[in-house]
Amino acid sequence: MDDVDEERLGVVAALVRCAYLVNAVYAASAREHGLTAQQGQLLCVLMSRPLGMGELGATLGLAKSSLTGLVDRTERNGLVSREVDPADQRAVLVGLTARGTRLVREFYDATCRRVDELPAGLDQAERDVLAGLLSRVVADNAVPMVFGNTLNS
Repeated sequence: MDDVDEERLGVVAALVRCAYLVNAVYAASAREHGLTAQQGQLLCVLMSRPLGMGELGATLGLAKSSLTGLVDRTERNGLVSREVDPADQRAVLVGLTARGTRLVREFYDATCRRVDELPAGLDQAERDVLAGLLSRVVADNAVPMVFGNTLNS
């Protein structure tokens, strides 16, 4: 029996430990870019377009008060700004500032490189199988887009 068989985990343990591993890499990358992990998530969510507070809260899974505090802190750091939603003058959209756009690109690219190194022991066929299986888990559970899709792995 080889080392892989001796340390084979069940699905629950493997997913939980992988989540822990990815979260640790994500948090380390955020710290290196002067962000909290939640600020990193916020910036990544906003990479595609500005969003309203309701949509941000739903995507990030945060209560209104927690989201407001997160946006306030990130705004004070000059990374996001609030603007009136042209479709609804009563609502605001949160979007990236020029500084936030530069920082999130650096953070996103660095984080992708680091996470891509995690399955370094797998060959391309194994990586393809892993990506396919994890994609199904994500789709089956309607996981919101909190981190963009990279096709390099």
